[in-house]
Amino acid sequence: MTVARLLLATVVGLILLFLALPIVVVMVVSFSSATYLTFPPSAFGMRWYTAYFTSDDWLRPTWLSLWVAACVVVLATFLGTLAAIGIGRLPRALRVLASALIVSPLIVPVIVAAIGIYYAFARYGLVGTPVGLILAHTCLAVPFVFISVSASLAGIDPRLEQAALSLGATPSGTFFQITLPLIRPGVLAGALFSFVTSFDELIVALFMSGSGAVTLPRRMWDDVLYQIEPTIAAVSTLTIVVTVVLMGCAHLLRKRAPT
Repeated sequence: MTVARLLLATVVGLILLFLALPIVVVMVVSFSSATYLTFPPSAFGMRWYTAYFTSDDWLRPTWLSLWVAACVVVLATFLGTLAAIGIGRLPRALRVLASALIVSPLIVPVIVAAIGIYYAFARYGLVGTPVGLILAHTCLAVPFVFISVSASLAGIDPRLEQAALSLGATPSGTFFQITLPLIRPGVLAGALFSFVTSFDELIVALFMSGSGAVTLPRRMWDDVLYQIEPTIAAVSTLTIVVTVVLMGCAHLLRKRAPT
């Protein structure tokens, strides 16, 4: 048994090393003082972090990505929560069908969704605009909120709402005083997932950003194509840190959700 456990631990450790090694390499390179990407670095410093925080070419897409992601959080959280509550009260057959349609953006390849969004939005002049990006990213983020809130709703005893209604509470009062406090962890977790989905999204941004609404992932893509410099390693490290922190918060919130 000891040998089996040691072998299992070794295999798991190798898998984790395989998954984490590229991230570690990027993070180490981000602290390089060299003028080009090299590993291991010949010297260490904060040169490329300084270059990032003092460059309008990098900060402008960063602020746009943050603004778009913040708007997506509001829209996706509102729509996803309403969808989860409404679909959860449908008959089973309709509930399964409606749920499948809501989560379809997670099933369809992103490139297919991006092409469809591009052709649908192009006729309305939304390509290359922040509004177009917000609407496109909302389409991708709503399923995460829907899944998170649906999981929270599944752990709520429906008799609580029935008891509140029988005691004279209005439907809106029942929602805000009974349902919403119980599903709040799921709603907040879904909001964090939607922020990460928008902030890190590239494929749809390649189709929708054009030249007038360049997001941070799109700016990183352009940098890789045309001028590779260590600044992109610093940006990647910061993005990884932000994503890990938000995903950790979402995990903690999901643990607090009723089960």
